[in-house]
Amino acid sequence: MDVNLKEHNKLPELKLDAKQAQGFLSFFKTLPRDPRAVRFFDRRDYYTAHGENAIFIATTYYHTTTALRQLGSGSDAISSVSASRNMFETIARDLLLDRTDHTLELYEGSGSNWRLVKSGSPGNLGSFEDILFANNEMQDSPVIVALSPNFRENGCTVGMGYVDLTKRVLGLAEFLDDSHFTNVESALVALGCKECLLPTDSAKSSEFKPLHDALSRCGVMLTERKKTEFKGRDLVQDLGRLVKGSIEPVRDLVSGFEFATGALGSLLSYSELLTDESNYGSYSIRQYSLHSYMRLDSAAIRALNVMESKTDANKNFSLFGLMNRTCTAGMGKRLLHMWLKQPLLDVTEINSRLDLVQAFVEDTALRQDLRQHLKRISDIERLVRYVDKRRASLQHIVKLYQSSIRLPYIRSALERYDGQFLSIIKQRYLDPLEDLTDDNHLNKFINLVEAAVDLDQLENGEYMISSAYDPKLCELKDGQQSLEQQIHNLHRQTANELDLAVDKALKLDKGTQFGHVFRITKKEEPKIRKKLNTHFIVLETRKDGVKFTNTKLKKLGDQYQKILEEYKNCQKELVTRVVQTAATFSEIFESIAVLLSELDVLLSFSDLAASCPTPYTRPDITPSDAGDIVLEGSRHPCVEAQDWVNFIPNDCRLVRGKSWFQIITGPNMGGKSTFIRQVGVSILMAQVGSFVPCDKACISVRDCIFARVGAGDCQLRGVSTFMQEMLETASILKGATDKSLIIIDELGRGTSTYDGFGLAWAICEHLVEVIKAPTLFATHFHELTALAHENANDDPSLKKIVGVDNYHVSAHIDSSSRKLTMLYKVEPGACDQSFGIHVAEFANFPESVINLAREKAAELENFSPVTVISNDAKEEVGSKRKRECDPEDTSRGATRAHQFLKEFSELPLEKMDFKEALEQVRRLKNDLEKDAVNSLWLQQFL
Repeated sequence: MDVNLKEHNKLPELKLDAKQAQGFLSFFKTLPRDPRAVRFFDRRDYYTAHGENAIFIATTYYHTTTALRQLGSGSDAISSVSASRNMFETIARDLLLDRTDHTLELYEGSGSNWRLVKSGSPGNLGSFEDILFANNEMQDSPVIVALSPNFRENGCTVGMGYVDLTKRVLGLAEFLDDSHFTNVESALVALGCKECLLPTDSAKSSEFKPLHDALSRCGVMLTERKKTEFKGRDLVQDLGRLVKGSIEPVRDLVSGFEFATGALGSLLSYSELLTDESNYGSYSIRQYSLHSYMRLDSAAIRALNVMESKTDANKNFSLFGLMNRTCTAGMGKRLLHMWLKQPLLDVTEINSRLDLVQAFVEDTALRQDLRQHLKRISDIERLVRYVDKRRASLQHIVKLYQSSIRLPYIRSALERYDGQFLSIIKQRYLDPLEDLTDDNHLNKFINLVEAAVDLDQLENGEYMISSAYDPKLCELKDGQQSLEQQIHNLHRQTANELDLAVDKALKLDKGTQFGHVFRITKKEEPKIRKKLNTHFIVLETRKDGVKFTNTKLKKLGDQYQKILEEYKNCQKELVTRVVQTAATFSEIFESIAVLLSELDVLLSFSDLAASCPTPYTRPDITPSDAGDIVLEGSRHPCVEAQDWVNFIPNDCRLVRGKSWFQIITGPNMGGKSTFIRQVGVSILMAQVGSFVPCDKACISVRDCIFARVGAGDCQLRGVSTFMQEMLETASILKGATDKSLIIIDELGRGTSTYDGFGLAWAICEHLVEVIKAPTLFATHFHELTALAHENANDDPSLKKIVGVDNYHVSAHIDSSSRKLTMLYKVEPGACDQSFGIHVAEFANFPESVINLAREKAAELENFSPVTVISNDAKEEVGSKRKRECDPEDTSRGATRAHQFLKEFSELPLEKMDFKEALEQVRRLKNDLEKDAVNSLWLQQFL
């Protein structure tokens, strides 16, 4: 994060004398060491950080250690850094919203007396919300999760609790998970989790390592808590205070869980919900089901570019950035964030959203009308939180009022609609709006504000209670005005006595130091000096003139000040009363927030669908066990939105039993990755309820999207590129079902050619025969295309693999100039040649290197895909790469290779020491070598 140079040059000066410094140092040393905590000390005009925190801030945010100062002397001295208010807010936003490795603490005090006044973490923004979202919208609502894993022979049972502090929701879940914690990962993604609590001993156990890796992949901060906190003993009693409504449903829900109650109990303790009485009766509780939404893991979110990244060149690089055309202040953005991580599985609910989007796409006037009204809606969810916590000011109440008076306009705009989707608009929006805005609900709040608040003063930026609202306030206001009039009369009278023009020569000033005073310029002073000394009291003489008063003005001024204080105190009491009354409308406002944010997101979808140069189309949705996935004229929404792109659309037909598994070959940069990703993105968009970038689309609902696209290594976790690739593939093999969608790009490239090909072949066979999920498999292993030729074999006994089809991205090579032109069209059939050397030519390799590459490639490579299962030995003469093997041998060998991989993946390596693991692997290898004696196909890999 770059800080501009001026900000650095005007670093606030650390102004502490020796005694203050000594007092502070003695306090600072008593603080417990916490490597995650960044501690700031509020020194009124500026902030400071000390010790390791100071070095971290200087290097991370100021990018130089010259920002550091030494506090104290000798061995007691500590590094210190100061930060202006703006800089503190910048650092707070980065620590709590962007990073996931620190907590933030703010202390107030002086000398050696300091106290913690605010603390926050990525999952619990809590008291820092005012600072974080003072000038920008709250785009995402952070969630804290607690996990209680219990390892057993058949796997791991995970108890999960979560709390969403923004929406005030508590949740419980319990489920079985595999050794990669794929279910935990998809739950963390779906909930938008920022922080996770685990029992303290989890760091020492090897069983927990894959769980820690899952948290790391999702960018979730790990917080360890004592195991004793994971107890659900008094949970029902605690929830009885927090959850609105009867305690019986809460008791029934909690009784169905064994481990989740302990997880939720630790969360209540950590987030300190019970210490704040304003939380009582304001939370709802629900059971979270893994099967409520499409499951997405962190790899799929990354591969499909679902969420924004700091490295994005523009907002259209991500699906969220492209689809976010919401108008409300923050509410719509947060709901869109949530919807993109929780695509629907229910065909009826998906079609309900699509009906509404279609209604808004077809009626342009209605869409534009509604969007104009929604632009004037404030962030009702956050305003209600301020009101409930009794932290609201009159300004917050007025914002709620200004949003409330827009609702009749939204209603009347919706009432004008008379298209085919009138019934769903009436059911989803018109009927609830009518109920919420009647005289017993929102109109009562509007009347309260109109009676209580002086709305005329809003133009001057003042938020005041109307004097007519309260008899005492009215009396004080009259007294105030009467005194003001007397002071003005005295001003005129004094001007006559001194023979000076009112306001021009003799001015009436009001200040904090002297209250009401008379002022004349120094030029006028000699004319009235005699009277001034005898009849008046001179207060001060400065360049701007002489200030003076008399006993009458002083008396009136004192009376005015006294009545003004009373008026302010009375205003304060009345504001508190109005806020308390407004809090009784919280549930109504929460319902309105849900309704308006949903309307906002659906309008955003319709605006995107209608405003693109090539309009989006409505997809036909079928249940997961019926129908195919057919996308005609499909495009990638984010790629086509870039200014420099003229996108070439392609068809994708994933048909059960025919082309359910597609192997896609072709040159680098030919569009394979874009094609397979755009299919995943279109399915995700459809299940969120949006139109899709196609000419026509039929989509069979998918329960999960698995994506293995472009793995990178992670040195911090000690994971190589190939290991990362294998881990992601393992989670696909363990987590995918026939109702999932699998997208794999370039599998097996990080190891030797034969190893990689063997793995790729075995994985493909497993996906086709065992998992049976629709799959797009992009590869440079042309030999894999032979899988599809097993379909075409005339011998019925060998026809084992069904539903595999070959496609390729086309390219044209000019025979005379050898120039390569990418056509970006996906066409049936396998690719008949490789283009790696042509791409090297694009990169301006030396000609000698290119020529040698051509010679070696000619020696080693034969591109006919059927040679892998060919019986014609003559075709193989001179090929160094292939051995003679018939279809039966290939099939037997592949089955044995598959068995080897299965046995290897089931080894409990995390429980073995290095020597034992080596022995087990050697045993498996020896067994494989024995079986390979009679298999030419297997021998080529050994």
